[in-house]
Amino acid sequence: MLRFFDLERIEAAKRNVVERIRDFDEIYEVFKSDKAAEQSERCIQCGDPYCHNGCPLHNFIPQWLRATASKDLEFAFHLSNESSPFPEVMGRICPHDRLCEGSCTLNDGYGAITIGSVETYISEEGFKRGLRPKFSKEKSGKKVAIIGAGPAGLSAATFLLREGVDVEIFDKQNRPGGLLTYGIPGFKLNKRVVERRIEILKEEGAIFHQNTEVGKDIGFDTLLEKFDALFIGVGATKGRRPGINAEDAKGCYLAMDFLVDIQKKLFGEEREKSIEVKDKNVVVIGGGDTAMDCVRTSLREKAASVKCLYRRDVHNMPGSRKEYINAKEEGIEFEFNASPKEILKNEKGEVVAIRMVKTRLAEPDEGGRQRVEEIPGSDFTVNADIVIFALGFDPVPYPFLAENGIETDRWGGIVVDENYETTRAGIYAGGDCHRGADLVVTAVRDGREAARAMVRKLIPTI
Repeated sequence: MLRFFDLERIEAAKRNVVERIRDFDEIYEVFKSDKAAEQSERCIQCGDPYCHNGCPLHNFIPQWLRATASKDLEFAFHLSNESSPFPEVMGRICPHDRLCEGSCTLNDGYGAITIGSVETYISEEGFKRGLRPKFSKEKSGKKVAIIGAGPAGLSAATFLLREGVDVEIFDKQNRPGGLLTYGIPGFKLNKRVVERRIEILKEEGAIFHQNTEVGKDIGFDTLLEKFDALFIGVGATKGRRPGINAEDAKGCYLAMDFLVDIQKKLFGEEREKSIEVKDKNVVVIGGGDTAMDCVRTSLREKAASVKCLYRRDVHNMPGSRKEYINAKEEGIEFEFNASPKEILKNEKGEVVAIRMVKTRLAEPDEGGRQRVEEIPGSDFTVNADIVIFALGFDPVPYPFLAENGIETDRWGGIVVDENYETTRAGIYAGGDCHRGADLVVTAVRDGREAARAMVRKLIPTI
């Protein structure tokens, strides 16, 4: 029976706004079994599943929706883990409205199936019932070094371990997870969820070397000698600044520096910057998901006021619509069509305000996106004690790349072939360090596909 006629799209329930802004706990509740089954029953099982095609991982969405509707949780659990290294994470943080749900046939008049919420339910209920992802019990005798314990690295580790390849992961932070641990706030992704996956990988034989920076604490040549292949998944962590006067004034910060610092504070770890926003006027420049993370984090850190300024309009924001709505609900003030011109500072070199200029959208550029034009004489000033730049990220030019014949493109991204192999044989790369700042799901896909390519080369019989 086609249940989309009598069953509406239902979002996962959110915690009360007044309550949720007081802490960093997740704001969305996990579906109950009956709600997950009802949403899954709405799937019309398209012959050419647009949701599957719209997912960068090409998850078997219609199949695990059908299994959920039929109350076959075990099958749904293993199927969701088949193509994804951590579906419980992707169910929480993927911009589903731009991907699988955005491609859902039911968008045309009925409302997309709440795919992300069902995905989260399958994993959480599965773990609750004692289910566990499947890994190979046979060892291949091969071992791979992974540089970076973020989404791409953890994904590569998962799919290598599934084929009996041993992995050791080298990461410069105190805890594994990269962006999942330090960059994405807890109100979107509970850190216990990440830690649970890390523990599963450890139980399957993964060895983590934390506080270990390759090229500094351990030589790249050492890894080449000890391992059969290498995977580089170091992300793109070099934050962008707008290129305006006094942008390095006291009180100006890059988005990731801010988010990492606050997360370290919550962990009780040693902090390098100690960025305090309590009782201060915070201005965030940018309109993507990272900007939303910054404004919502500032609010929870008890800033006196939080304002987000973006140079295009609300319809051209690059992030998830859902995150913008959540920020609006929580009381964040937005100013659209506004571009930064200059940081104003006092005699101590501290930020006191930011000078902005009004903008308008003009003719499209070569990529088809409308250009931004400044409106002459429209300058205005916004008071600020803290300014956070959330303008994107670029790859870091690690010295060990050039030193080992690993080529990068003109943007600093590591060059790879169709098998994710770099210009140095036996060394692979993926995620943001290859393609530039992108979605977690694309980094996860890169890690998976690189792992599969390594397995084909290291174990030719597979």
